[in-house]
Amino acid sequence: MRKFTASRALLYSTLVCVAYLVAIPCGSAQKSDDHSVDRKAIEAAISSQAEAWNRADIPRFMQIYEDSPETTFIGAKLRKGYGPILERYKSAYTTPEQMGKLTFANLDIRLLPSSGGGVEYAVVTGTFHLERAARGEANKDDGLFSLVWRKGPQGWKIILDHTS
Repeated sequence: MRKFTASRALLYSTLVCVAYLVAIPCGSAQKSDDHSVDRKAIEAAISSQAEAWNRADIPRFMQIYEDSPETTFIGAKLRKGYGPILERYKSAYTTPEQMGKLTFANLDIRLLPSSGGGVEYAVVTGTFHLERAARGEANKDDGLFSLVWRKGPQGWKIILDHTS
């Protein structure tokens, strides 16, 4: 009788170990799925930003920037704060013709995991192109950008924009 109980205990232990080993990759797949949700959220935000630009809607375009005095834009000049960045766009692009049609290309989204495995920051690089009929204060039609994003209570927001 003792031999039967020991065999049963061994079988039970083996099943528990196998179940544990099978569960580990499932947990990793779940984290990967979570990261794909973050990636898709950033892609959707970038797409909605281009759509807002193409409607000449600067306030909507700015909604993916974090509304903070620490939000930073680096272009020809350094601007700090959501308000000054918004005003820069409004003064540089005063008409729909000056704004034209914006497209983004060569997007590379790198999610930066924390030590706990979650993702709170991301770096996005790419290129932009403006197809437009008129120019105002801003006269650059093509360039590169790098963006630092932070995931917060309102979702993914840009906290640093370096465009050249």
